[in-house]
Amino acid sequence: MKAFRRSALPALVGLSLLLAGCSRADLYSKLSEGQANDMIAVLQSAGISANKQDNGEAGWSVSTGQGDFARAIAVLHAQGYPREDFASLGTVFKKEGFVSSPTEERARLNYGMSQELAHTLSDIDGVVQARVHLALPQNEPLSDQKQPASASVFIKYRPGTNIDAQIGKIKALIVNSVEGLSYDNVSVETFAAEPPPGATANASRGVVAASLSYLAVPLLLLLALPLGYPALRRWQQRRRALVRREGGGA
Repeated sequence: MKAFRRSALPALVGLSLLLAGCSRADLYSKLSEGQANDMIAVLQSAGISANKQDNGEAGWSVSTGQGDFARAIAVLHAQGYPREDFASLGTVFKKEGFVSSPTEERARLNYGMSQELAHTLSDIDGVVQARVHLALPQNEPLSDQKQPASASVFIKYRPGTNIDAQIGKIKALIVNSVEGLSYDNVSVETFAAEPPPGATANASRGVVAASLSYLAVPLLLLLALPLGYPALRRWQQRRRALVRREGGGA
């Protein structure tokens, strides 16, 4: 039994280190449940174990193991997460009790329209990130020559997506959303996102780490049992001896 106890001590130390390595680290917080679910799906597809937690009014948080933290951040950034919070025209023109100048109103309209269009493009399958930059001429009724409106669209897409087949539809969507904008004055530039780092080589590492984290506590208890049993036996022997002495003294 003593020999077993001596051999079990290194195993206990190893399991303690394993439990420390399985500690969690928060990746992002203040998320909606949908955003948290999307992030977990992306991480699990890359072989990284991730959990979500409901923090009440503070929203949801996503966490992973300490050893996977850096790779998890890189994978999420490569896939365009966390998604940008786009402003709507309703929030841009929210009544705040101040009177805006025509220039301010025009700038806010330009910004609000750009945000709305970028949000729409981000919902296209395969699009990781989208930006829309509008150049809307100032309305000058007395001018003989009217400056044309123009738009530039930036698209980052997931590798493997046939984004070229969607460029015509993207330009049509922009043209039909902006008054006075012609099809020829819309430019769309597309860029492929980097593939998730280590998605193939480390696909199973997160699954193994998750399995070990679930097995670590039962194994620790199993190895601690032989160490606790002799102590229990000694306590029982001392208890019986004490009872016998007390009985003999009576």
